[in-house]
Amino acid sequence: MTRTQVAEPPEPRARRGSSVPGAPRRQDRPRRMRESGVDRVFLFLVYLLLALALAAVLIPLIYILASSFSDPLAVSAGRVFLWPVDFTLRGYQTVLSDPQILTGYANSIFYAVVGTLISVTLTVAIAYPLSRKDLFGRNVITMLIVFTMLFSGGLIPTYLVVQSLGMLDTRWALLIPQAIGVWQVIIARSFFRTSIPDELTEAAQLDGARDLRVLWSIVLPLSKPLLAVIALMYAIYQWNSYFDALLYIRDSDLQPLQIVLRNILILNGASGGMSTTDAVERQQLANLVKFSLIVVSTVPVLLIYPFVARHFNKGVMVGSVKG
Repeated sequence: MTRTQVAEPPEPRARRGSSVPGAPRRQDRPRRMRESGVDRVFLFLVYLLLALALAAVLIPLIYILASSFSDPLAVSAGRVFLWPVDFTLRGYQTVLSDPQILTGYANSIFYAVVGTLISVTLTVAIAYPLSRKDLFGRNVITMLIVFTMLFSGGLIPTYLVVQSLGMLDTRWALLIPQAIGVWQVIIARSFFRTSIPDELTEAAQLDGARDLRVLWSIVLPLSKPLLAVIALMYAIYQWNSYFDALLYIRDSDLQPLQIVLRNILILNGASGGMSTTDAVERQQLANLVKFSLIVVSTVPVLLIYPFVARHFNKGVMVGSVKG
């Protein structure tokens, strides 16, 4: 007998787009959804509004920078727009020639660094317990904290409190009274409540960790975007602090940069006992110094922001997504 040979069924033809064994696979490309005409018009309007917003922010900055390097006469005549006219460093020479500038810089850096550390520490110390469900009376405490954001004691009672505590003409007058921001407390509380799972803290407590250990070893490492956001807020506030220093600080060795720049601007704008020509030149120089002061006072913040931006972009949406 001969063994009957059974014909094998033919291999199915590969469908279009399907991979054939042994053949090189094409890289799958994501299919783009076709946009309608309304969507295109909407995106065009969005990009147009963003471009206008960028121009509204960028053009004044370029104008200030160009004016700070221009001749005082060109600045007073309004001939400067986006490029320096008759390039000069006279404004920066006038500003930086004052020995109080370095003292003001050092004081502002001290207030920004130390004040930010104090503010972030106190904010976390308040917000984290308020985010815990097992804290008795946390809703009442939160309501009382929010109440202080809506209603305050006023300027004179605050001054009397600072005076009674002996903080006038001391560095503590700029560090303690405004150390805690209610808005920052609300942001931190929302982040801790929505972004830190309760299972992590419960597991740590089962392993014998106390609350401070849980906060230091688990919560804070997971809260870097939050810490970056509130630290940047506090640092900018401390750097631009002006009115509190004007009220509480009389000693020139303790005054921050903003007060020093104000004094320089007032002195350059004074024209008492001068001739008309000298008064006009003084006023022109004052206009130039004004733009130079703006650049000098904003450079440190512009240098710090790029290092915090990547955390800031993550922390902008703090508490917005619940999961």
